[in-house]
Amino acid sequence: MVPVVVAAVLVGLLAAAPLRGLIARFAVPEGESWCEACPSCGRRVRLLPPTGRCPGCRERLGAGPWAVEAVAAAVAVAVAYAADRLVVVTLAMGWAAALGVALGFVDARVRRLPYRLTVPLLGGVAALLLAAVPTAGPGVALRCLLVALAVGGLLELAVWLGALGPGDSPLGLALGGLLGWYGWSVALGGVFAAMVLAGLWGTLRAAAALARRRPVRGLDLPVGPFLLLGTLTAVLAR
Repeated sequence: MVPVVVAAVLVGLLAAAPLRGLIARFAVPEGESWCEACPSCGRRVRLLPPTGRCPGCRERLGAGPWAVEAVAAAVAVAVAYAADRLVVVTLAMGWAAALGVALGFVDARVRRLPYRLTVPLLGGVAALLLAAVPTAGPGVALRCLLVALAVGGLLELAVWLGALGPGDSPLGLALGGLLGWYGWSVALGGVFAAMVLAGLWGTLRAAAALARRRPVRGLDLPVGPFLLLGTLTAVLAR
């Protein structure tokens, strides 16, 4: 098991550089253009070192020092631990985990889930799960589809009501499909875990505001990180 953990950590660390580039590129407020280049020196934003600084001018871009590396390594270990007997399903988990790390940081920073990340995540997960259908059988495929539609539909309803941004729906479809692969109980557990984690975080933020004697305004919680954490928690706990 130790060699697997070491290999997973190395994969996570190697993936952090391009993930940092994605975070710096897409972590911009709604209505602004994507950050295609460093605003100070004009260098293209693609790969960034663990310091999070532009290699050209040392300007801080995106996430803080070593934050992405730590999260990517931890998520890679979790995916290795939860590896499925079918390689394509493990690849689907890895694909969702990699883009999920970037989405989590972007959503936490600017409260948005860009289609430029959520749609490729959904497409990759759907293609890989479809490749597993001949082995898993039509029953599992139908369950994946139903859970994906249920989670994505609930999030889309929240979008229509103005409670969420449009990028939450494709993320919900992708994560719902993954949860459906492992069964109804895992799917329900993932949704429940996401709700509990979001509730706990909101409660902690409200308590911190009260402790500082500040008014508790709208919490404006990012939904993406909690959906991702809830899915990973349910898969690990299955």
